[in-house]
Amino acid sequence: MTKIYEMLIIGGGPIGLACGVEAKKAGLDYVIIEKGALTNSIYNYPINMTFFSTSDRLEMAGIPFMSIGNKPNRTEALEYYRRIFSHFDLNVKLYEEVKVLEKKEREFYVKTSKGEYLTKNIVMATGFYDLPNLMNIPGEDLPKVHHYYKEPWPFINQKIVVVGGANSAVDAALETWRKGAEVSMVLLDEEVDQAVKYWVRPDIVNRIKEGSIKAFTKSKLKEIRKHEVVITTPDGDVTVENDFVLAMTGYKPNFGLLNQLGVNLSEDEKCQPQYNELSHESNVPGVYLAGVVCGGLNTREFFIENSVVHAETIVRDIVRKLEK
Repeated sequence: MTKIYEMLIIGGGPIGLACGVEAKKAGLDYVIIEKGALTNSIYNYPINMTFFSTSDRLEMAGIPFMSIGNKPNRTEALEYYRRIFSHFDLNVKLYEEVKVLEKKEREFYVKTSKGEYLTKNIVMATGFYDLPNLMNIPGEDLPKVHHYYKEPWPFINQKIVVVGGANSAVDAALETWRKGAEVSMVLLDEEVDQAVKYWVRPDIVNRIKEGSIKAFTKSKLKEIRKHEVVITTPDGDVTVENDFVLAMTGYKPNFGLLNQLGVNLSEDEKCQPQYNELSHESNVPGVYLAGVVCGGLNTREFFIENSVVHAETIVRDIVRKLEK
């Protein structure tokens, strides 16, 4: 470990890649550590997912993002970010998970599943898609429960319960229903989220209205059993036959890594990490935050399109400090 990087980026998603691009442009000695595939969060999106943003708003580093439709799909995004990686020949270590982060006297020690690193600065670009929000109910650990949804084919002719009312839940409910699943949704509110993609929301509202998809509103999943589930509704508990549960309950940042470094989190419901908005440096000198991790549990504030600029801000501040 005689080599000391000037910048180590944790997370190989779009924002982590953007940080790598800016680091390379600035001549910094950097490395990107990604625990899965390149842009692992996008890889784990549903196969047929379409982005809310148009392709031009997802562009970075002056590389055009060409898509067949106005809004790109998952495959087009994976290819675009692969092109970014290839074009800039970014130094990315894939399938390497960060395990230990320690602040030394003048640098940080990073231990991964494959090696050890020393770096002067750390950029946390870990996103929020890695850790699902658990329901913490009996039976959640059964193999029929899925917190990630990829495609509808395994659920043909099956009784499905979809938990949640946001985009991922709506996509899963509609796709599985169209492939022949018997679908029920468990919604905390009276209806699906108002923020569901505008070209999809009327579809799910109409399917619920006509009874094609059963919706338990103002309800919670209480228990999961091998062949059924128990749902708490305003009219009491209801037992429903069930083959699979798709728990689209949202996700959260990896607070464990932030805690190891001593990054302060707000004490409200957001659990927002403390950082300087002008430099994106956290309360721990040399630790920077980029992308959706900046919002803590508020995962609707930062997106690819408004977080790419974090990369320039962070690299500019690191260069400024190194030149002193």
